[in-house]
Amino acid sequence: MKNIVVIGSGFGGLATAIRLQTRGFQVDLFEARDKLGGRAYLYEQDGFKFDGGPTVITAPFMLSELFTAARRDPDDYFKLIPVDPFYRIEFHDGRSFEYGRDEAQTEKLVAAFAPDDLAGYRRLVLHAKAVFQKGFVELSDKPFLKFSDMLRVAPDLIRLQSYKTVYQFAAGYIKDPLLRRVFSFHPLLVGGNPFQTTSIYALIHYLEREWGVHYAIGGTGAIIAALGKLFTELGGRTHLSTPVAKLLVENRVAKGVVTRSGETFHSAAVVSNADVANTYLKMVEPKDRPKYTATRLKRMRYSMSLFVIYFGTRKQYPNIKHHTIILGERYRELLNDIFNKKRLSGDFSLYLHRPTATDATMAPPGCDCFYVLAPVPNQLSGIDWRTRAQPFRDAILQFLDAHYLPGLLDNLVIERLLTPLDFETTLNTYQGTGFSFEPIFRQSAWFRPHNESEDIRNLFFAGAGTHPGAGVPGVLSSAKIAEKLICQRML
Repeated sequence: MKNIVVIGSGFGGLATAIRLQTRGFQVDLFEARDKLGGRAYLYEQDGFKFDGGPTVITAPFMLSELFTAARRDPDDYFKLIPVDPFYRIEFHDGRSFEYGRDEAQTEKLVAAFAPDDLAGYRRLVLHAKAVFQKGFVELSDKPFLKFSDMLRVAPDLIRLQSYKTVYQFAAGYIKDPLLRRVFSFHPLLVGGNPFQTTSIYALIHYLEREWGVHYAIGGTGAIIAALGKLFTELGGRTHLSTPVAKLLVENRVAKGVVTRSGETFHSAAVVSNADVANTYLKMVEPKDRPKYTATRLKRMRYSMSLFVIYFGTRKQYPNIKHHTIILGERYRELLNDIFNKKRLSGDFSLYLHRPTATDATMAPPGCDCFYVLAPVPNQLSGIDWRTRAQPFRDAILQFLDAHYLPGLLDNLVIERLLTPLDFETTLNTYQGTGFSFEPIFRQSAWFRPHNESEDIRNLFFAGAGTHPGAGVPGVLSSAKIAEKLICQRML
């Protein structure tokens, strides 16, 4: 059997490893941390479980097909249940809006919130469906290796107005300023600014409607554990606590990897699920990457980073939904501070995740489990998080105590912080980004780093930094592409 090395065990790396192992390759999966998951790492302490990364599971069939391809039943490995409502969006003026898969109910809520926008909302959904059909169903698992691939779909992208931003897309149908936020915040889930991200990402709204938003009992970590179990059952070999230091490259062909401890592993191909920029900059000699030079990589636009507080309470908050989006008074201005000015503002918008709303096993009896996430500038900002983390943490928790979680500060049992500095070091992302390259039009599809390296033969990419982009469906799609390309080259 031909041996393949996969670097990184996030969703993209695990899915690629499983797909290749199923196709008859012998796969060695290398993970720098002590557990599988990458950014989907599971933190466990004192009876509390915290999903380190993705918490919104959509397009569940993409997980199921990893098991069915291996002649396994996914229900034997993990259990998904629907979350409804999908989100509750809280506004600065005290009003709120929530929606789920029941489209008739969502229309009623739109009509109650902004009666003049109901007709526009219906048109928005139809447009989002068309974008979804082209951008996800037809193109998400197709590689864009040649410029002609881009030219072929350009007429459709122009017809769907992908040159517009997601906010412009929403504003073209919705008049109410707060509802515009409801139907434009989704790019933040994949590292984009709604005022800069191509409107092709409006497909996320319809993708959620098509298959729903789901949660795995035991958290996202339960899915990672299931994928790891499947990979091992198929004969895959996992190397934990084994960071890769560099790629073996001979005559611009990937021949394997060298670990930080100095061990060499030869292979017929390498798949990197690690950060794309750092793969090129840290694992490949400059002479072997003439296209992806340091200058080019540094000129690209990168996503924001994240400031995350994982915390458990001895008190329960039954009024808090599973997924809550808390939007501050400033929307465009705050995003401009984060993405463009790269400064830490005095205000913030938050994503509050309460898995115990659905799954009591995530916390000890009578307790609640949360994480709260604030989009913040990446490390290009120069912010010293060693001194700024504690004051920012205090401001967020005090805000939650005063407005959403009364008594929070008196009932904290456990907490853990994840800052942009941790993204840069522990998670090894370039400049501490949360989602790799920013999903603007000129960094999408063919313009994004390709799933097959343009510099090094037999080097492939899966994950947020390659096509089609971030988010669980995106990285699972990138695994499908990597599998197809490797099988075309080697079988």
